[in-house]
Amino acid sequence: MGKGGGCVPSKKKVPRVAGDSPSSAAAGTSRTAPIPRDDTTSVDDTTENAQALSSGVTTAVTGAVRLRIFIVFYSMYGHVEGLARRLKKGVDGVEGVEGVLYRVPETLSAEILQQMRAPPKDDAVPVITAEELAAADGVLFGFPTRYGSMAAQMKAFFDSTGQLWKEQKLAGKPAGFFVSTGTQGGGQETTAWTAITQLAHHGMLFVPVGYTFGPGMFKMESIRGGSPYGAGVYAGDGTREPSETELALAEHQGKYMALVVKRLNR
Repeated sequence: MGKGGGCVPSKKKVPRVAGDSPSSAAAGTSRTAPIPRDDTTSVDDTTENAQALSSGVTTAVTGAVRLRIFIVFYSMYGHVEGLARRLKKGVDGVEGVEGVLYRVPETLSAEILQQMRAPPKDDAVPVITAEELAAADGVLFGFPTRYGSMAAQMKAFFDSTGQLWKEQKLAGKPAGFFVSTGTQGGGQETTAWTAITQLAHHGMLFVPVGYTFGPGMFKMESIRGGSPYGAGVYAGDGTREPSETELALAEHQGKYMALVVKRLNR
């Protein structure tokens, strides 16, 4: 069973996010991703802005709208959350796009979480409802593995999106995955692969990171989570923290997704 940082009680607190400086691979988007970064915006001089300010009415000016990518995750011991925060850094690094962190609702009682030695959740990250998902321009879903597929908390959230499916409010939205597993055979690929069915039924567009991370995808000198399906971390028995390589891939995926969303909304 892949523990996903959530099947064996952790002996440490929530893993800190190592390093704040982006890796050269993540920063070099023009070399590692087939989608060129385009920071130019098309704004109709200053006339429309001036009219909006003088009248006190907020108007949508071409190029001024910020696209939002929701980073929706479940994290029991903090491994997935560590990836989520670096994904946000990557998204925020692309002009005109911002990442918004959300948690899915917890399904376990406080007593059970205490017995599992799960650290308290960060109240600064709000819990998302299914209805709020429709406001996203793109979504990155993160979750630990349970026997090679997503944790029950994330599945419960997907199960609550029936009304969105009925109204087709998520159809056409790009989405991707990032995961946490306990071991190398714990489901770094299958956890994301089996989750694609959720996107297919909603008509969402799966955006894998592929091998756009360049040389970072081929490093064999150290343990590294992640796959062409998305960023990932090995949690071991719950005490291993994400490596800088794993976090750098997450940051790159955030930037890559932001560029895809920006291109699709051009």
